[in-house]
Amino acid sequence: MDYTVPMAIVDFVPVFLFGAAAVILLCDLYNRLYKGAYAIVAAGFIDIFVAGFSKALHKLLYAMGVCDFEKLSAMFFPLQSIGFILAGLGMASLLRKKNRNAKVNSFAPLYLVLAGTLTAGATEKPPVFSGTMIFVSFMVLGIGLICLSLSVMGAKLKKPAAIALFSVTFVCLLSMGYLSTKDFGSAGMNWLGEGLNTAGQICFLAGAVCLRRAGLGNPEKDRY
Repeated sequence: MDYTVPMAIVDFVPVFLFGAAAVILLCDLYNRLYKGAYAIVAAGFIDIFVAGFSKALHKLLYAMGVCDFEKLSAMFFPLQSIGFILAGLGMASLLRKKNRNAKVNSFAPLYLVLAGTLTAGATEKPPVFSGTMIFVSFMVLGIGLICLSLSVMGAKLKKPAAIALFSVTFVCLLSMGYLSTKDFGSAGMNWLGEGLNTAGQICFLAGAVCLRRAGLGNPEKDRY
């Protein structure tokens, strides 16, 4: 793997950009999401941040010649994908007119499917399955739900700039997700991935700031 120390340091930039955007959104969404959805979004954002930080840390340790901490790299894609689908499912509740005081758990079918999967037994040794496409699907669906939900909020708050920013975020992160499934051993692929990720996270942070200024944290300011 052709990692360098500057490359590893730059890899931390989109991680902290996302962290800043996540903090802003979690503060502003507290009064818009019911407790279950808010907890799911928070858990998803934490997963995404930890996944990105772990990947950047792996690069830094490798570039400095400390060690090749393989588990830090291996956990990145699954953890990030799960984080995106969790955050996306939680954000999707923004598409409902009344969500914070909802009594019904809209994610109950998902919980039942997961429970059935975890408790299912097998009589023979199962074949090896990488699950790459499942995680890719989780990532695409999660990113789509996040950007769609926040774009809808941008429309409600009369902020077309936020819609444009989240649209660019979706394209950049979708491209980054595709590249994550490829060989990142070359320097060129790493710089390309970091560039796309940084651009996407800049737009994501800018969109979060735009919604905050429009009154996302105050549901009474909705103009629709």
